[in-house]
Amino acid sequence: MNTDDTLAALEQAGFPVADLPAEQRAVLAGLTSAETDALLEIKRRLDDAEPDVRAHEAGLVGGLFF
Repeated sequence: MNTDDTLAALEQAGFPVADLPAEQRAVLAGLTSAETDALLEIKRRLDDAEPDVRAHEAGLVGGLFF
């Protein structure tokens, strides 16, 4: 997965990539395919559990970047 594909996949999954500082986008762009897949899987699981965890969201600083 190249840099553009990685950022596009994260953006499509709902990560606010465009809103992140350039330094953070650079870190995300440098993820390996395995790291990207793991992050997307974690995001999917969190999204699937959303009704159960939504009530706790107010206590998270930065929303754990999801």
